[in-house]
Amino acid sequence: MKFTIEERVLWGDVDAARIIFYGSYLRFFEIAETELFRAVGMPYGKVFDELDIWLPRVHLECDFRRVAQLDDLLEVSVYVGSIGKTSLRLDFEVRRKRPDETIEEGLIATAHFVLVSVRRDTLDPIPIPEELRRTFAPYTER
Repeated sequence: MKFTIEERVLWGDVDAARIIFYGSYLRFFEIAETELFRAVGMPYGKVFDELDIWLPRVHLECDFRRVAQLDDLLEVSVYVGSIGKTSLRLDFEVRRKRPDETIEEGLIATAHFVLVSVRRDTLDPIPIPEELRRTFAPYTER
């Protein structure tokens, strides 16, 4: 199952040609990721304080397929691509929300992050807590 947010391309997201700047996608990914964690009852404050871990990103990859422009309404979907022993892969899809486009025509970008579970005091990798595994099960790609 995918978790989806809607976000509009703002003036601060675009270059002089009113085309979205590639670095702006990180903002959209971060919003979707944060809202996914909140929606499953694991806002980052709880993850950090109660599970006593950090989840730093160690890898980011993005493929750009089409252009997004100023004022486009985007749907940003996120789901868990996989959960390893110490890492978690989040997959993203960005689509322009327009009634005259098919789902494939509206696909703007795909991306994934790899997050690693680490101890807060030493930053050493540790296993993903079982509570996170259970919580994200509905959003894990099968």
